[in-house]
Amino acid sequence: MRHSIRRGLALASTVAVAALALAACSASGSPDSTGGAEGDFEPLTDISLQLQWLPQAQFAGYYVAQEKGYFEEEGFDNVDIVPSGGDIVPQDALVAGDVDFAVAWVPKVLGTLEASGVELTDIAQVFQKSGTLQVAWKDSGISDVADFEGKRIGSWGFGNEWEIFAAMAAEGLDSTSVSITTQDFSMNALLDRDVDAAQAMTYNEWAQILEVVNPETGELYTSEDFDVISYEDTEGAMLQDALWADTQRLADDPAYADAAVRFLKAVTKGWLFARDNPEEAAEIVYDIASNAEAAFPVGPVHQLWQMNEVNKLIWTGADFGVIDQAAWDKTVEGALAAVNQDGLNLITAEPSDTAFSNEYIEKALAELADEGVDVSGEYTPIEVALTEGGQ
Repeated sequence: MRHSIRRGLALASTVAVAALALAACSASGSPDSTGGAEGDFEPLTDISLQLQWLPQAQFAGYYVAQEKGYFEEEGFDNVDIVPSGGDIVPQDALVAGDVDFAVAWVPKVLGTLEASGVELTDIAQVFQKSGTLQVAWKDSGISDVADFEGKRIGSWGFGNEWEIFAAMAAEGLDSTSVSITTQDFSMNALLDRDVDAAQAMTYNEWAQILEVVNPETGELYTSEDFDVISYEDTEGAMLQDALWADTQRLADDPAYADAAVRFLKAVTKGWLFARDNPEEAAEIVYDIASNAEAAFPVGPVHQLWQMNEVNKLIWTGADFGVIDQAAWDKTVEGALAAVNQDGLNLITAEPSDTAFSNEYIEKALAELADEGVDVSGEYTPIEVALTEGGQ
């Protein structure tokens, strides 16, 4: 029996932000101004953010900042949040000047930086932990990375496969023995046994498979039906969702550097709200996704699961968005060691010192603290009972 997880496009309207001028930001560099740059300049009031996928709770903090007016509070009249269904590479859009900031995984950007010679800077590390899993049936004989050799390993491609190869390299395994099978953005490849182990995110595809009815029992599949490898528990774990800025613009354009700090303040407030109000944040994203021009029509329960799991990756006890040197070094080491099934490296040299900076997020957090915004605290996970199709 072939299984199917329904996916499709939902028709909807464009997400927009109402304009609101803030007098305090009329002349950045004045005593009343906010931001990360000094001197006289005209502050940016319109900016754009490129996401790396379609609207979902993975990006809740940005949508919450938009819906709750946090961008407006930081002097922005309009923030255009641009989704991608795989047709836009976030770092490429940023390099091309099509957007001002972008969300992208660190290893993917490191590969772009080396291949193209461009300069981008990770100005906030939103996800502090890897959320990638490799999921196999219990009878597959795959319960550890050491079992990958000679197997059909599923991946979406687009750079998502590098954790697989970093983990294999750390164990001295032969990556050229692996047959990488390109998955679609469902778990059908595993359900239909077209792969031996499928890639999944804790906050998305893992829930998808647990939202499917097992035809043998008439009940939903459970975690007991599968072996799950978490890359966070391996040496292949890499930093994922980060906020990237144009390195040269940060250095040369004080208005852009100022906008980066104000943007991060609003984003931090958005993620704080999502942490403390996961149900409402999930509802906000569900409504946006339901009305977006292009989005997978997952149900409200699935979005709540996603919000719960995403919060676990963000709120780990570390300061929000601050890049941990050890985690960065581990990601770089994994990227240097990783060799794919064709014997190709992700990167061959360490990235430049400008590839990340805590200057802007630390300034944003300091200003929020001065304004009485409590940026401390951890996330207390909620219980989410999955339902068929996440409805």
